[in-house]
Amino acid sequence: FLIAGCLTKRQKDRCILAVGKRKTPGHNKSILCLAVSSDSRFLSILVTTYYSSLQVSGGEELLVHVWKADTLDHLHCFKGHKGPVTGLCFQRGSHTLFSSSRDRSVKIWNLDEMSYIETLLGHQSEVTSVDALQRERAATSGGRDCSVRVWKVIEESQLIFNGHKGSIDAVKLVNEDHFLSCGDDGQLCLWGSMKKKPLCVVPNAHGLSQDNGEPNWVCSIAAYVNTDLVASGSSDGHIRLWKCENGFKTLTPLFQVTVAGFVNALSFTSDGGHLVAGVGQEHRLGRWWRRPDARNSILIIPLMKT
Repeated sequence: FLIAGCLTKRQKDRCILAVGKRKTPGHNKSILCLAVSSDSRFLSILVTTYYSSLQVSGGEELLVHVWKADTLDHLHCFKGHKGPVTGLCFQRGSHTLFSSSRDRSVKIWNLDEMSYIETLLGHQSEVTSVDALQRERAATSGGRDCSVRVWKVIEESQLIFNGHKGSIDAVKLVNEDHFLSCGDDGQLCLWGSMKKKPLCVVPNAHGLSQDNGEPNWVCSIAAYVNTDLVASGSSDGHIRLWKCENGFKTLTPLFQVTVAGFVNALSFTSDGGHLVAGVGQEHRLGRWWRRPDARNSILIIPLMKT
């Protein structure tokens, strides 16, 4: 299902149940991701979260659906991926949409004309996430190929960054020159676009598992864009907030928020006043473990500026 909610009222505004059934346009399998255009016109969906105007969604049926954010009216459906859609993001200030997939590709779409633009190829494993800011560039994480790639769309080239020891499950741009990545090796890595190795690596960022002694997978990350504040989520019972210091060469722990379950999605609101977390009983990319004590929910964390 797809839910639209009001952050100030702390309540649901609209809800679409059983999307895709009874000949209703939409998803009929798991929704994996969501993105909203910066002018709040469009919504694209991968995870069930809502902020403003244009929304897009993607999931296991290989489709990207476009919705009008304020009414949740279905506008369009993009076809082309040969695997489940794992990530969506808009280029800021435009209606250019990037989608990543388990088919190892990244596709670019134009929502003004509801048209396909091009496909970016290079990852050797499934692409697990994608992020972009204002430049005509996108950063992607390549899962088991252990690489992060920055795609220069205009130049038709790509930069390859290696540093993780396992699958890279998420990447997030902090600003146009720095980005964050995480994965199942338990590392939280901070990168600069001018160096192919991480500027900072936090090993075991969420501690070790009490079950097997292995690092807890870092499931999700978020950055308050163009500031030094970032956040990370796992299944260790805490959302952790960090500060980028020393010219983005160190990550300093600030505080942590207790939450039970897998933190599968994190996002700061545009004013930095809240951190929104999507929490589930299972990891968003697979059913390896289950936390029966957790609730599938959206957690809204107020932040105080000092």
